[in-house]
Amino acid sequence: MNHFQGDSLSWDLKDGVIELALHRAPCNELGSLTLDEFEKFANALKNLAHEAHALIIYSTLPSGFCAGADLRELYHRSQQMAKDEAIKGVSEFLERTHRVLNAIDAAPLTTIAGVHGVAFGGGFELALVCDLIIADKMARFCFPELRLGLIPGFGGIPRLKRDLGNSVVRDLLLTGRSVNATKMQSVGLVSQVVAEGEVLKLARATAAQIGKFDRHTAIAAKQFIKPIPYEELRREIDIFCELFSRPSVEAGLRKFVESTDAQPYLP
Repeated sequence: MNHFQGDSLSWDLKDGVIELALHRAPCNELGSLTLDEFEKFANALKNLAHEAHALIIYSTLPSGFCAGADLRELYHRSQQMAKDEAIKGVSEFLERTHRVLNAIDAAPLTTIAGVHGVAFGGGFELALVCDLIIADKMARFCFPELRLGLIPGFGGIPRLKRDLGNSVVRDLLLTGRSVNATKMQSVGLVSQVVAEGEVLKLARATAAQIGKFDRHTAIAAKQFIKPIPYEELRREIDIFCELFSRPSVEAGLRKFVESTDAQPYLP
């Protein structure tokens, strides 16, 4: 399937480059609908990879790349079940999400996240599965889960540890503060910082440059320098579910859901 138009995301394959666009208002929250469509993409990726050398993931929304998990959906679903059933449901959702993100992480092509605006929580984790992150100068990255009594659940901790020094990892995870694109470039997470509105243009230019080189060499290099920490990813799900069962997390989610702020995920 070289083309797909969904409610949350779309993709198209042209000239060896897959462009996956996120377009679920208000800021591409990752809920059940988006996960369903991401699973369709992960299944299609096996065939798309035969014709493509690069994948670009970006957002068409002015609000940003992705604000993270759909916490409202998570809260309302958990309130409709007994605690054990709610935790089981959360675990299954995380496992499905991990399968999708692992498929993108391990894809035999070069993957590029084009980030503008917010890349918070699960949105940050989506960017982390990509080989390269290109961000505009106003982009901000953050793991706000600490404020809810949680840790990142979509693979953020193991992938950060893979890519960055532990001092930076601890800073992001334990403070919950947001960090700008320039800082992220200085620590080695963002490969290029561009002017506002220029992310997709540079991502396309980068994908075209990648297409000039031998694909098999790129695949071999990626497998060598980018191992997937499967054991730690599994442990992350277990810890997330342990924390999710705490009353303080339910209270934090309720406060978030009841917030009247236009963008309650912002610091």
